[in-house]
Amino acid sequence: MAYTNLRDYISRLEKANELVRIQHPVSAQLEITAIADRVVKSGGPALLFENVTGADMPVLINHYGSMKRMAWALGVENLDEIGAEIEALIHSEAPGSFMDKLMMLPKLLKLSSSFPIEVKTAPCQDVVKTGKDASLDFLPILKCWPMDGGPFITLPMVFTKDPETGRRNVGMYRMHVYDSQTTGMHWHLHKVGARHYAEYERRGERMPVAVALGGDPAITYAATAPLPEDFDEMIFAGFLRKSPVEMVQCKTIDLQVPAQSEIVLEGYVDPHERRIEGPFGDHTGYYCPAEEYPVFHLTCVTHRKNPVYPATIVGKPPMEDCYLGKATERIFLPLVKSQLPEIVDMNLPVEGIFHNLALISIKKRYPMQARKVVNALWGLGQMMFTKIIAVFDEDVDVQNMSEVIWRLGSNIDPRRDVFFSDGPVDALDHAAPQSLYGSKMGIDATKKIPGEGHDRPWPDDIKMSPDVAAKIDSIWNELGIS
Repeated sequence: MAYTNLRDYISRLEKANELVRIQHPVSAQLEITAIADRVVKSGGPALLFENVTGADMPVLINHYGSMKRMAWALGVENLDEIGAEIEALIHSEAPGSFMDKLMMLPKLLKLSSSFPIEVKTAPCQDVVKTGKDASLDFLPILKCWPMDGGPFITLPMVFTKDPETGRRNVGMYRMHVYDSQTTGMHWHLHKVGARHYAEYERRGERMPVAVALGGDPAITYAATAPLPEDFDEMIFAGFLRKSPVEMVQCKTIDLQVPAQSEIVLEGYVDPHERRIEGPFGDHTGYYCPAEEYPVFHLTCVTHRKNPVYPATIVGKPPMEDCYLGKATERIFLPLVKSQLPEIVDMNLPVEGIFHNLALISIKKRYPMQARKVVNALWGLGQMMFTKIIAVFDEDVDVQNMSEVIWRLGSNIDPRRDVFFSDGPVDALDHAAPQSLYGSKMGIDATKKIPGEGHDRPWPDDIKMSPDVAAKIDSIWNELGIS
């Protein structure tokens, strides 16, 4: 069931004792990060800082920082429920390739209620400030880590549109605050926002940009989802929340934003303007270097009465963003399996920070099938950035890292079973020999069968006799073993 706004979700967390209100005065400069980092790594609750030094609004953080809260954010008890719904949908009605299936979703009759609707008035425009009155100074924007280049807006939904087709895109791109009316716009080359900007730049035109903060958490998640280009994230958000997203026209630019947002920043990015952005303590666990990026200019600020400022921090895993990544793993697994039906399960470990490691189990039927799966995955959307893909047999629980490491060490001959490919890598991969291009590694950790260069019999796993195991189960409570 959809949350109307971010406050509904805060209430849900509070009723479940999953949120702590902090009255002690703290600073948005490093102190909130220092607290939140300890809390997320200890599996602690969401935090609502109600006394932020120099600010008149609270800061919400770590509200996605567990599998339970991430599921609740999307209106379910278990993230696999969403994956199962997508699986049933694509198997029953959507033919074709991986992209065909994904692009078909909003067209299906079952999703007719997912299309966003326009409203004339909105809570996010309770207060409107334009011109010189439009300023970022009233926001409790975090400086997260000591060597960061300044404060960063870390949980923005950035709205742009294609200048030719008018199709909307929503992405999550950090924003380095330079002063009260300008920020960096951290568009990586592979992102749709960067493609839109390149087209405006080619035309020599100013690009309108809107930034929304807060609202139903499903909308925020949709901004991070690895959807195909030109698939409207607000349709996907409507599907997730089982209710259309209400959108309202911006005051100073020709874009629409979610009506239930807490805060909206309206502005533009000029062609060819660049400014140094960063450094920034990123989700890789390292500082990414300062580089030139486009510049966002603020023209208008609108917000709800008494807004809540949502934020997140990234750094050495586990961090809150890891759970956004795990949501993507569970939600999009059925779409991956629709193209590669031999896949049983997938684990993108939080320590792998989304794009460094994928663990895959498959139903293996023929020689070199694991290699086929690895190469196919490198050709699926953002899976192209995955640096290491390891494939295991179907009886391996890839969610169990103890079992994974045992099988990895036991089942591979490194010369035979490890292979490499060159191609695009994530822009934040500091280990690549050059930006955006590097190597990737596949590992076949399946049991070897004839035709795979292993002529000896494969040994059996050690397992207890089922009848003995059943007997011990029946008498276990009588053994006095705690």
